[in-house]
Amino acid sequence: MIYLPDAFHETDRHALHELIESYGFATLISLDETEPMITHLPLLLDRGRGSHGTLIGHFARANPHWRKLEERPEATAVFHGPHAYVSPSWYGVQPSVPTWNYAVVHASGRARLLHEPQALEHITRRLVETFESPRPEPWRMELPSDFHQRMLAGIVGFEIEIAQLRGKFKLSQNRTLEDRRRVVTQLAAGSPMDQEVAELMRARVLHQR
Repeated sequence: MIYLPDAFHETDRHALHELIESYGFATLISLDETEPMITHLPLLLDRGRGSHGTLIGHFARANPHWRKLEERPEATAVFHGPHAYVSPSWYGVQPSVPTWNYAVVHASGRARLLHEPQALEHITRRLVETFESPRPEPWRMELPSDFHQRMLAGIVGFEIEIAQLRGKFKLSQNRTLEDRRRVVTQLAAGSPMDQEVAELMRARVLHQR
């Protein structure tokens, strides 16, 4: 469950998919009998499969999380977008207190485990191509066959068709338009992540009254 006030509830599927693809290192959470199972891992999004898209990834075979998903396949992937501290000194409306602006997406569904070498090959190549392609000289995953097969034997793939897609974009929507503009100006002069929040605010909330 996510605390989701109406003011911060983002329902634009394109915006949610963009955040998933831009910040693809996720926290995958599922329930065990006694405690949550949590794994941090990169996930890919196939936008065209399922009503909300399908997530694709893999576990290390030594990770017990995948065995728990055999018993209880329901899982949620949390994607953390940019975030930034917001000082009350930036507001025109006073008194005010500090806060934090951020964007997150929760994608929930049932995991389907994949063990077939062909499926694992497909997953790993897609991951490599996705994260290597922006590099000036991408690594091509040209490995000795025996080494390659040993590496594939050490992982378990999975897919999660997203049944529920929820976004929380907390971007000063509860402030006046003038205060939002003040926050954007300050963040735009800050760190690279501050600037990412400023860009997201420009795109999502400066047009709102």
